[in-house]
Amino acid sequence: MGEMKDSVDNVMKMMAELSKKQSATMRDFKSFMGNVLKEGVLDTKTKELIAIGTSITARCKYCIAIHVQKALAAGATQDEILEAATVAILMGGGPAMTYVTEVKMALDEYLNQ
Repeated sequence: MGEMKDSVDNVMKMMAELSKKQSATMRDFKSFMGNVLKEGVLDTKTKELIAIGTSITARCKYCIAIHVQKALAAGATQDEILEAATVAILMGGGPAMTYVTEVKMALDEYLNQ
């Protein structure tokens, strides 16, 4: 399995463990996450592109991996994802640019499976 997929799997396992110990909190968090990302005024693809950009500026490898995967599933193209990444670079500067390598790794894994 690839590094990005491993990252997602590790966080999902951690979330499952937290769900056992903090069931109400995790249930509410998952519900909130689902409500935010479902279609509304913005479509899911747009929301996932925003999530990629904020994942880069937050420097969250897991978030990058999961939202690249979800953006692809929502119909985003590689070019759209990379353009969203450049907006993150604008907002986050050089440090954000280094996290575009994580976006590229996720794209390579998910598009070449």
